[in-house]
Amino acid sequence: MPTVLIIYYSRSGNTAKMAEYVREAVVAEGCAAVMKPVAEVEVADLLEPQGIIIGSPTYYGGMAAEIKQLIDKSVKYHGKLAGKVGGAFSSAGNIGGGNETTIRSILDAFLIHGMIVQGTPKGDHYGPVAIGAPDERSETCCRELGSIVARLVNRLFG
Repeated sequence: MPTVLIIYYSRSGNTAKMAEYVREAVVAEGCAAVMKPVAEVEVADLLEPQGIIIGSPTYYGGMAAEIKQLIDKSVKYHGKLAGKVGGAFSSAGNIGGGNETTIRSILDAFLIHGMIVQGTPKGDHYGPVAIGAPDERSETCCRELGSIVARLVNRLFG
């Protein structure tokens, strides 16, 4: 069974809740889901799953340092993540807080690794965003992200 690794950093619990919505959707689509806070992730953990989804709060228009540190360490495996499916999501303190730039910076790293990223024409185009605690809209977008990634993983690796 294909696996999707969901990595997140959450200080307030908002990003963790989003990760859980993503995980539920991944499982509903028939993939195994491993959900871990970034503190429990070793860079070698990125090698095994067929899909990787990363969630980060937005700090000053960018990802949390803990997430950035993992991405920086992933250089060790440059070229070895090619063909995996990726996705990203973020929580932010306000609408103009840089949530899209946070998601895009994670997706940029995935693309540089040669990963496959699918956007969506509806909802949050780059990935789900919650302003504060996830509401019904952001929950729906998180579930959609999980479904999109899992369906693509199943098509490519199932």
